[in-house]
Amino acid sequence: MRTLVVAPHPDDEILGCGGTLLRRKVDGADLGWLIVTGISEKNGWSKERVRQRETEIDQVAELIGFNQVFNLCLPAARLDVMPASDLVDAFSTVFKSFQPEEVFVPHRSDVHTDHQIVFDAAVACTKWFRHPSVRRILAYETISETDFGLNTDCVFSPNYFVDISDFLESKLETMAVYGTELGTFPFPRSIEAIRSLAALRGSASGFVAAEAFQLLRERS
Repeated sequence: MRTLVVAPHPDDEILGCGGTLLRRKVDGADLGWLIVTGISEKNGWSKERVRQRETEIDQVAELIGFNQVFNLCLPAARLDVMPASDLVDAFSTVFKSFQPEEVFVPHRSDVHTDHQIVFDAAVACTKWFRHPSVRRILAYETISETDFGLNTDCVFSPNYFVDISDFLESKLETMAVYGTELGTFPFPRSIEAIRSLAALRGSASGFVAAEAFQLLRERS
């Protein structure tokens, strides 16, 4: 299995499917991580913060066990001014290189515009005649983004659950690498909230802890 997770921002991959990625790794999968946006001094970030983010990415890559990391370093919250065709081309280059069989993408209903744009670009790369390696496409939920979407015509409807009971603590430890992204409960991106969501999804699927996804397409 070759599994690729598409993350609009570093930390989305852990929030959405960190436990599943850890489980896939144990099961022998090759893991790819496509990071779409990044921070830079050119866009107003301090040199220290940029270096810290680079260190965080390196640490997460090691903890999860990613075989390949693709970092496009596009400016966050500015994807809407980028030609859609350029973004699709950038994604396509990654898909051609990694040849994923399973792809995790953010959900189209997420409130963050970056997530919506990334979803559209990623899905454009899942057509079988463009990238025939892709067999399964799953949308993950990103706490504080998916749950804050108000578009009632397009909602996250989980129909695929992965047991992460044995991997929840490792997921939380990995998420802690992104210390500046975490807050105090009831802030959504808190350890307590992430743990609670795993318990909720577990109770819906018969596990102690689970991650939920919406299966968009599968070819077998």
